[in-house]
Amino acid sequence: MSIKIDKKIVGFKVVTKEEQQAAVKEKETTDVISMDEHVLRPEMLFGSTYKIKTPQSEHALYITVNDMILNMGTEYEERRPYEVFINSKNMEHFQWVLALTRVISAVFRKGGDITFMVEELKAVFDPKGGYFKKGGVYMPSLVAEIGHAIEQHMKQIGMLKDIELEAHQKQFLAEKRKEFEAKHGEQADESDNFPEQAQLCTKCQTKALVLMDGCMTCLNCGESKCG
Repeated sequence: MSIKIDKKIVGFKVVTKEEQQAAVKEKETTDVISMDEHVLRPEMLFGSTYKIKTPQSEHALYITVNDMILNMGTEYEERRPYEVFINSKNMEHFQWVLALTRVISAVFRKGGDITFMVEELKAVFDPKGGYFKKGGVYMPSLVAEIGHAIEQHMKQIGMLKDIELEAHQKQFLAEKRKEFEAKHGEQADESDNFPEQAQLCTKCQTKALVLMDGCMTCLNCGESKCG
């Protein structure tokens, strides 16, 4: 395609291949869609449902988190939570559960860093006392367990990273656990069960803190009072 120049040329510049690629890259970046309240909800969302069963109620709660996939098919593709629903046969907490889902969904749609909400929910304590889940994990309240479910979902979609112990740390804790069980003549039926006399670890909120070699050590996260 030819272009007719009908004005005097006062200057010119040769654009290199690198500059062309940079310009294209910049244009692609400006076209990237980020989550905010102006993003319209599509007809279909991708969701995951998590079951919560507490000793405080005979009925389970089902938490569904629906995600929106932004910039699908590009290198900037990401999956972000868009809305949350909580359903149960138990209608005792219906009013505040409904309010909580609306607030959480509004935070999801606001965009930005929403991971702070997990810690806020997990820090809610029930004045009547919490409860222990399978594996000795302490839940200070039902709201905190909802926070744990949302945290699990954020880890699943890559918004949060699960901090894992290194291989040599896992091996060390496994050896210490066997040593402790042999010394006290007990053996856990399942790998996620810790000794009955274990205390609650304030770091990972798991009942896995035992006295080993004169020092309180957590068999779950490795936290030790001796450093």
